[in-house]
Amino acid sequence: MLKYVLVAPRKALVARLSRISGVQTRFLVGRELSHGAGSQSHSSSNPDIYDVVVVGAGIVGLAAARALLLRRPGLRVLVVEKEGAIAQHQTGHNSGVIHSGIYYVPESLKARLCVQGAGLLYAYCDQRGIPYKRCGKLVVAVEQAEVPRLHALHQRGLQNKVLGLRLLSSSDIQVREPYCRGLLALECPSTGIVDYGRVAAAFAQDIREAGGALCTNFDVSRLDLAHDRPEAPIVLQSMWGAHVQARFVVTCAGLHSDRVSQLSGCNPEPAIVPFRGDYLVLRPEKTYLVQGNIYPVPNPRFPFLGVHFTPRMDGSVWVGPNAVLAFKREGYRPLDFSAHDTWDSLRNSGLARLALRHAFFGASELYRALSLTATVRQLQKLIPEITVSDVQRGPSGVRAQALDNLGNLVDDFVFDGGVGALGSRVLHVRNAPSPAATASLAISEVIADEVEKRFKL
Repeated sequence: MLKYVLVAPRKALVARLSRISGVQTRFLVGRELSHGAGSQSHSSSNPDIYDVVVVGAGIVGLAAARALLLRRPGLRVLVVEKEGAIAQHQTGHNSGVIHSGIYYVPESLKARLCVQGAGLLYAYCDQRGIPYKRCGKLVVAVEQAEVPRLHALHQRGLQNKVLGLRLLSSSDIQVREPYCRGLLALECPSTGIVDYGRVAAAFAQDIREAGGALCTNFDVSRLDLAHDRPEAPIVLQSMWGAHVQARFVVTCAGLHSDRVSQLSGCNPEPAIVPFRGDYLVLRPEKTYLVQGNIYPVPNPRFPFLGVHFTPRMDGSVWVGPNAVLAFKREGYRPLDFSAHDTWDSLRNSGLARLALRHAFFGASELYRALSLTATVRQLQKLIPEITVSDVQRGPSGVRAQALDNLGNLVDDFVFDGGVGALGSRVLHVRNAPSPAATASLAISEVIADEVEKRFKL
């Protein structure tokens, strides 16, 4: 039998502590999920029947469930997660930066959600006592050709209403970051850092306190429509045989969002292509070299921001990441391999077009992934004192990049449902605008709006 976590605040049966990202979060353990729920009564009191089941306990799925519960107290909401704990993939494998919104096209939804989301996140952390550091960021031009792009970035940030932006001269850069060198820099004081695992754990606690439920080790393998159960017609089947029933389903499946969406008949596109980002870590005796986030000026021809310095809440400093094709969607080591995942990527016509368009960039990223010396040469443009002996290989993350068949990176929301009566009761969040962790609270409101509109809750 598969255990699930029932978080009903007034009916605590047994309490256990679960360590998530270094934080102990209390969950209340409920009864077991049934393997034969079809034989049970389907009254509203049946704990295996829910109004909404959210698939995926990353930060976006948790935020969406939380938003629904806060809007509609009494709604029976269950979050199911295939791993044994929450926030195990993109949420738990990122740099922890709270982005400010300077990079995005003015008046775009992406820009609005990032700026709004950062403000909401800071306020939420204050409310919940979650530590963060508003350590700021410098975007540094090290070559004359980068200066016009930096000015354009400054204007874009102003249009996006990012607060506190100012340009720093070469001498001012050294006041802010004594070991950094550059011709001109854009200072963004609203950029910060946080442990997103702790934020996700707080979202899970909010769900508990609002009467929601969380079920781990539940890998959704099928979505079926049960016509004899009008009050909860969708049956979510796990690969282990357990199942729950729901009126409606919302999926926030991250690295598997394209596959999960096909369970209700959706088109395979946009497909998810996994890109692994490998970080280096400054040796502890060298962390004094970095005070806040230090980024290069992004090259608009390439889809990623370039290697940068990021301080962490634990006092360490991460450097990177690169961006290389991952041969496993949840592969955090260079040699991790899945034949299924690799075949899905290689047969994707969009990836082939993207690779041809950015062949030089891709080759350079692969070379830097293999060579510490090549990566350090890039870093020395920002901090000349850095040497190969100052860094060591660190953790990696895998980014779920949605890609269309023309090789374009999908940056905006992609909502889908599927076909027929089943599809009319399902909302797939196939893509959420990056940076999704920063913007998670703002994104959750958009998802909740879409849920209410589609399902007329």
